[in-house]
Amino acid sequence: MIRYALNCSEGHNFEAWFASSGAFESQQNRQVIGCPVCGSTHVSKTLMAPAVATARKSESLRVAANVPEHEATAMLRKLRKHLTENADYVGNKFAEEARRIHYNEVEKRGIYGEATSDEVRALVDEEIEFHALPTLPEEHN
Repeated sequence: MIRYALNCSEGHNFEAWFASSGAFESQQNRQVIGCPVCGSTHVSKTLMAPAVATARKSESLRVAANVPEHEATAMLRKLRKHLTENADYVGNKFAEEARRIHYNEVEKRGIYGEATSDEVRALVDEEIEFHALPTLPEEHN
């Protein structure tokens, strides 16, 4: 899996994981990578510094994003609430239901749930589009 720092045509920065650089290029060409802020599918890779663990990591991230941490967390909570209120929870059947939607076996709709890392890799290999829900700080406690 490869993590890329991305930028949409509206100037929003975000990150996404891909099985390979070829998987990114394929999804980029098909315009299926969407900005989590505005939904734009016109995205490109940006320069990404290597991850270096330091005591000031959270501070440097806050400065780099130019958004105070409490505002960023509030935005994530709002985004996650919107996503979960406007999608069907399918529990541990996420991969199965994502396939059924992708292959037009059922009506297209937003879903969320859980998937194992093997299921995630299989969905990526099949080029089935999905995105992880934003992780909130309290989920790390």
